[in-house]
Amino acid sequence: MKPTLIAIGCLALIAGACASDSHNPAAPEGGTTMYDRWQHGPPTGTDYFPIAVWLQDPANAARYRDAGINLYVGLWDGPTESQLSALAAAGMQVICDQNSVGLRHLADPVIVGWMRGDEPDNAQALPDNKGWGPPIVPDTVVAQYQRIKAADPSRPTLLNLGQGVAWDEYVGRGVRTGHPEDYPAYARAADIVSFDIYPAASEYPQIAANLWYVARGVQRLRQWAAADQPVWNCIEVGRIYAADRQATPKQVRAEVWMSLIHGSTGLVYFVHEWYPKFNEHALLDDPAMLAEVTAINSQIHALAPVLNSPTVADGATVTPADASVPLAAMTKQYDGATYIFVVSLRGTATAATVALTGSRHTTAEVLGENRGVSVQQGAFSDTFEPWGVHLYCLR
Repeated sequence: MKPTLIAIGCLALIAGACASDSHNPAAPEGGTTMYDRWQHGPPTGTDYFPIAVWLQDPANAARYRDAGINLYVGLWDGPTESQLSALAAAGMQVICDQNSVGLRHLADPVIVGWMRGDEPDNAQALPDNKGWGPPIVPDTVVAQYQRIKAADPSRPTLLNLGQGVAWDEYVGRGVRTGHPEDYPAYARAADIVSFDIYPAASEYPQIAANLWYVARGVQRLRQWAAADQPVWNCIEVGRIYAADRQATPKQVRAEVWMSLIHGSTGLVYFVHEWYPKFNEHALLDDPAMLAEVTAINSQIHALAPVLNSPTVADGATVTPADASVPLAAMTKQYDGATYIFVVSLRGTATAATVALTGSRHTTAEVLGENRGVSVQQGAFSDTFEPWGVHLYCLR
């Protein structure tokens, strides 16, 4: 989750009215989600979608809750009794380290999962500031996972991996740079597996401004994980590497939806900022970004039953007018409606045609945009701005 190896830690739009990739795993039938296997895990209803914030002070939990955050991931030097009390008071759940305090709270509904550190796949700091050693080998991470599970099998364990998930040449992996074959083994070292990459803010020319690396990482991690294993990913919002590089609110929306469309089943916002000065809760001090993140989260919560439903394989084909601008799509069917979510994977505008398989619909509502599009012979056209997102509901 940390941005560099030297970092310090790291809508009622539908409401029953209206949600050609098929990367999302099918949700279980019967009104529950993939979390129902854990007695004290995250909520199991299909109206639940985990939207977390990374390593934040519980004193701000109510403000994050108001922004649509329903989960904390990580607690600085915690959990402590005071941290858990503050989260409980704010109605906020947490995935945290399994320390002695946490083990005293095995019946506490505030704790819904356990952390297994952060980015073991990256080069690890050597003692006494003597540089960097190799990553922690997957077998060691699996053994750590098994110890956590032995102490409490009633909660899932979350493992967050680094940007090597999306980018084979990431030098932060040290001697294991260029070895993506490590990742299927890392995926077995957790119940929930996540990763982070922050292209809008990136210091690496190969990654900078190429938001589609987020989609690539989710897609690869989805392939490496078990079919029924939750895959989450992190979303950037702040100035992580330089004062002049930050995702725009529109780019954050694109990263979120390319994540969901490619199979992410949970989001973790990374809201720390290092430039022009360190700010742990930079999102809360950025009105424009906070408003966009709140709107995004509200829309996701409204669409949660749709997102938690099975993906329709080959439900739609999206063809861009500009072949250099790939578009990704996901089709869902829920409560008698067909939903097609589409995101542009490039920072260039294009028109596009969306063709539905076997559809008899005549109109499509564009959710959140107060407009519709006409469907003729099972297809419709629309335009996509750079990194554009459109969410269609057809009845």
